[in-house]
Amino acid sequence: MDEKLPPPSPEEQEQRLEEERVTRRTFLMGVGIALNALVTLALAVPVVAFVVGPVSRRREYRSWVALGDASDFKPGETTLVTFRNPFSDPWDGDTASVPAYVRCADPGNFTVFAINCAHLGCPVRWFAESQLFMCPCHGGVYYADGSRASGPPERGLFTYESKIENGKLMINAGQLPTLRNRAGAGPCPGASAAPKPPALVTRIETCTSTEDRGTSASTIG
Repeated sequence: MDEKLPPPSPEEQEQRLEEERVTRRTFLMGVGIALNALVTLALAVPVVAFVVGPVSRRREYRSWVALGDASDFKPGETTLVTFRNPFSDPWDGDTASVPAYVRCADPGNFTVFAINCAHLGCPVRWFAESQLFMCPCHGGVYYADGSRASGPPERGLFTYESKIENGKLMINAGQLPTLRNRAGAGPCPGASAAPKPPALVTRIETCTSTEDRGTSASTIG
Protein backbone atom coordinates (compact mmCIF):
# COMPACT_ATOMS: atom_id res chain seq x y z
CA MET A 1 0.00 0.00 0.00
CA ASP A 2 1.07 3.50 -0.72
CA GLU A 3 2.14 5.25 2.33
CA LYS A 4 0.40 8.58 2.81
CA LEU A 5 2.55 11.56 3.50
CA PRO A 6 1.75 13.50 6.58
CA PRO A 7 -0.01 16.82 6.00
CA PRO A 8 2.24 19.87 5.94
CA SER A 9 2.68 21.71 9.12
CA PRO A 10 1.22 25.20 9.53
CA GLU A 11 4.68 26.69 9.05
CA GLU A 12 5.13 24.89 5.74
CA GLN A 13 1.68 25.96 4.55
CA GLU A 14 2.44 29.57 5.38
CA GLN A 15 5.78 29.35 3.58
CA ARG A 16 4.13 27.94 0.44
CA LEU A 17 1.48 30.67 0.44
CA GLU A 18 4.14 33.31 0.81
CA GLU A 19 6.08 31.89 -2.15
CA GLU A 20 2.91 31.96 -4.29
CA ARG A 21 2.23 35.55 -3.31
CA VAL A 22 5.79 36.59 -4.18
CA THR A 23 5.61 34.82 -7.53
CA ARG A 24 2.27 36.46 -8.43
CA ARG A 25 3.49 39.88 -7.30
CA THR A 26 6.67 39.54 -9.37
CA PHE A 27 4.69 38.54 -12.44
CA LEU A 28 2.27 41.47 -12.14
CA MET A 29 5.14 43.86 -11.55
CA GLY A 30 6.88 42.62 -14.67
CA VAL A 31 3.71 43.06 -16.73
CA GLY A 32 3.27 46.59 -15.39
CA ILE A 33 6.87 47.54 -16.19
CA ALA A 34 6.53 46.14 -19.70
CA LEU A 35 3.30 48.12 -20.33
CA ASN A 36 4.86 51.31 -19.01
CA ALA A 37 7.87 50.79 -21.26
CA LEU A 38 5.63 50.35 -24.31
CA VAL A 39 3.66 53.51 -23.52
CA THR A 40 6.87 55.48 -22.96
CA LEU A 41 8.29 54.21 -26.25
CA ALA A 42 5.10 55.10 -28.12
CA LEU A 43 5.25 58.67 -26.74
CA ALA A 44 8.98 59.07 -27.27
CA VAL A 45 9.18 58.00 -30.91
CA PRO A 46 7.29 60.98 -32.41
CA VAL A 47 9.07 63.42 -30.09
CA VAL A 48 12.50 62.09 -31.07
CA ALA A 49 11.52 62.07 -34.74
CA PHE A 50 10.37 65.69 -34.46
CA VAL A 51 13.64 66.76 -32.85
CA VAL A 52 16.00 64.71 -34.99
CA GLY A 53 14.05 64.98 -38.26
CA PRO A 54 15.34 68.39 -39.38
CA VAL A 55 18.92 67.27 -38.70
CA SER A 56 18.64 63.93 -40.45
CA ARG A 57 16.91 65.44 -43.48
CA ARG A 58 18.91 68.65 -43.68
CA ARG A 59 19.97 68.05 -47.28
CA GLU A 60 16.33 68.15 -48.41
CA TYR A 61 16.24 71.83 -47.48
CA ARG A 62 18.66 72.47 -50.35
CA SER A 63 17.11 70.04 -52.84
CA TRP A 64 17.13 71.25 -56.43
CA VAL A 65 14.29 69.81 -58.50
CA ALA A 66 13.98 69.90 -62.29
CA LEU A 67 10.78 71.42 -63.69
CA GLY A 68 11.55 70.37 -67.25
CA ASP A 69 13.67 71.40 -70.20
CA ALA A 70 14.24 75.14 -70.35
CA SER A 71 13.29 75.04 -74.02
CA ASP A 72 9.79 73.80 -73.11
CA PHE A 73 8.87 77.22 -71.68
CA LYS A 74 8.10 79.73 -74.42
CA PRO A 75 9.00 83.42 -74.08
CA GLY A 76 6.08 85.58 -72.99
CA GLU A 77 4.12 82.64 -71.55
CA THR A 78 3.26 81.58 -68.00
CA THR A 79 2.96 77.84 -67.45
CA LEU A 80 1.54 75.84 -64.54
CA VAL A 81 3.90 73.03 -63.50
CA THR A 82 4.09 70.51 -60.66
CA PHE A 83 7.05 68.99 -58.87
CA ARG A 84 7.45 66.43 -56.11
CA ASN A 85 8.04 67.68 -52.59
CA PRO A 86 11.56 66.58 -51.51
CA PHE A 87 10.20 65.76 -48.06
CA SER A 88 7.59 63.32 -49.37
CA ASP A 89 7.42 59.59 -48.76
CA PRO A 90 6.45 56.91 -51.30
CA TRP A 91 3.00 56.51 -49.74
CA ASP A 92 2.13 60.23 -49.98
CA GLY A 93 0.78 59.82 -53.51
CA ASP A 94 -0.61 62.92 -55.23
CA THR A 95 -0.42 64.95 -52.02
CA ALA A 96 3.35 65.21 -52.58
CA SER A 97 2.84 67.15 -55.84
CA VAL A 98 3.45 70.89 -55.45
CA PRO A 99 2.23 73.32 -58.16
CA ALA A 100 4.07 76.44 -59.29
CA TYR A 101 3.98 78.94 -62.16
CA VAL A 102 6.93 79.40 -64.54
CA ARG A 103 7.14 82.78 -66.26
CA CYS A 104 9.50 83.05 -69.24
CA ALA A 105 9.84 86.76 -69.93
CA ASP A 106 12.66 86.36 -72.48
CA PRO A 107 14.74 83.42 -73.71
CA GLY A 108 16.73 82.24 -70.72
CA ASN A 109 14.97 84.63 -68.32
CA PHE A 110 12.76 82.60 -65.97
CA THR A 111 10.82 83.41 -62.82
CA VAL A 112 9.16 80.63 -60.83
CA PHE A 113 6.27 81.81 -58.67
CA ALA A 114 4.79 79.97 -55.72
CA ILE A 115 1.12 79.29 -56.34
CA ASN A 116 0.15 80.67 -52.93
CA CYS A 117 -1.22 84.18 -52.54
CA ALA A 118 1.03 86.41 -50.43
CA HIS A 119 -2.00 87.39 -48.33
CA LEU A 120 -3.22 84.19 -46.64
CA GLY A 121 -1.84 81.47 -48.89
CA CYS A 122 -4.81 80.64 -51.13
CA PRO A 123 -3.83 79.25 -54.55
CA VAL A 124 -3.88 81.90 -57.23
CA ARG A 125 -4.97 81.31 -60.84
CA TRP A 126 -3.35 82.63 -63.99
CA PHE A 127 -5.60 84.27 -66.60
CA ALA A 128 -3.74 84.54 -69.91
CA GLU A 129 -6.44 86.75 -71.45
CA SER A 130 -5.93 89.52 -68.91
CA GLN A 131 -2.30 88.65 -68.10
CA LEU A 132 -3.12 88.61 -64.38
CA PHE A 133 -2.83 86.28 -61.41
CA MET A 134 -6.01 86.35 -59.33
CA CYS A 135 -6.76 84.95 -55.88
CA PRO A 136 -10.33 83.61 -55.51
CA CYS A 137 -10.36 83.91 -51.72
CA HIS A 138 -10.00 87.64 -51.03
CA GLY A 139 -9.57 89.25 -54.44
CA GLY A 140 -5.81 89.66 -54.56
CA VAL A 141 -4.55 90.50 -58.05
CA TYR A 142 -0.98 90.35 -59.41
CA TYR A 143 0.56 91.42 -62.70
CA ALA A 144 2.29 88.97 -65.03
CA ASP A 145 5.67 89.73 -63.42
CA GLY A 146 4.25 88.75 -60.01
CA SER A 147 4.05 92.28 -58.62
CA ARG A 148 0.97 93.30 -56.65
CA ALA A 149 -1.82 94.90 -58.67
CA SER A 150 -4.63 95.27 -56.10
CA GLY A 151 -6.37 93.68 -53.15
CA PRO A 152 -5.27 92.72 -49.63
CA PRO A 153 -1.73 91.42 -50.38
CA GLU A 154 0.97 93.84 -49.30
CA ARG A 155 3.60 92.44 -51.66
CA GLY A 156 4.04 90.45 -54.85
CA LEU A 157 4.02 86.69 -55.27
CA PHE A 158 6.78 84.70 -53.63
CA THR A 159 9.40 83.23 -55.96
CA TYR A 160 11.62 80.16 -55.91
CA GLU A 161 15.38 80.31 -56.31
CA SER A 162 16.02 78.99 -59.83
CA LYS A 163 18.86 78.15 -62.21
CA ILE A 164 19.55 76.42 -65.53
CA GLU A 165 21.62 73.25 -65.31
CA ASN A 166 22.29 70.91 -68.25
CA GLY A 167 19.42 72.50 -70.12
CA LYS A 168 16.97 71.89 -67.26
CA LEU A 169 15.13 74.56 -65.32
CA MET A 170 15.89 73.82 -61.66
CA ILE A 171 14.40 75.30 -58.49
CA ASN A 172 15.34 75.05 -54.85
CA ALA A 173 12.26 73.11 -53.79
CA GLY A 174 13.30 72.28 -50.23
CA GLN A 175 11.63 75.37 -48.81
CA LEU A 176 8.30 76.92 -49.70
CA PRO A 177 8.99 80.59 -50.45
CA THR A 178 8.02 82.85 -47.57
CA LEU A 179 9.46 85.90 -45.88
CA ARG A 180 11.03 83.63 -43.25
CA ASN A 181 13.42 81.71 -45.47
CA ARG A 182 15.99 82.36 -48.14
CA ALA A 183 13.64 81.56 -51.00
CA GLY A 184 11.48 84.52 -50.12
CA ALA A 185 14.22 86.88 -49.00
CA GLY A 186 14.49 88.67 -52.32
CA PRO A 187 12.61 91.82 -53.21
CA CYS A 188 9.00 91.76 -54.32
CA PRO A 189 8.59 90.97 -58.02
CA GLY A 190 8.31 94.19 -59.93
CA ALA A 191 9.24 96.28 -56.91
CA SER A 192 10.98 99.53 -57.82
CA ALA A 193 13.25 101.72 -55.80
CA ALA A 194 11.88 103.67 -52.89
CA PRO A 195 9.66 106.52 -54.07
CA LYS A 196 11.25 109.94 -54.08
CA PRO A 197 9.74 112.61 -51.86
CA PRO A 198 7.76 115.25 -53.74
CA ALA A 199 9.79 118.22 -54.91
CA LEU A 200 9.35 121.54 -53.19
CA VAL A 201 7.40 124.37 -54.80
CA THR A 202 9.85 126.51 -56.76
CA ARG A 203 7.66 129.43 -57.68
CA ILE A 204 4.04 130.51 -57.80
CA GLU A 205 2.95 133.16 -60.26
CA THR A 206 0.17 135.57 -59.43
CA CYS A 207 -3.01 135.22 -61.43
CA THR A 208 -3.32 138.35 -63.60
CA SER A 209 -6.68 137.61 -65.24
CA THR A 210 -10.07 137.76 -63.57
CA GLU A 211 -11.32 135.01 -65.84
CA ASP A 212 -8.40 132.66 -65.41
CA ARG A 213 -8.15 131.75 -61.75
CA GLY A 214 -5.19 129.41 -62.29
CA THR A 215 -1.61 129.83 -63.37
CA SER A 216 0.05 128.78 -66.59
CA ALA A 217 3.38 128.23 -64.86
CA SER A 218 4.52 124.99 -63.33
CA THR A 219 4.24 125.15 -59.55
CA ILE A 220 5.94 121.87 -58.63
CA GLY A 221 9.22 120.63 -59.97
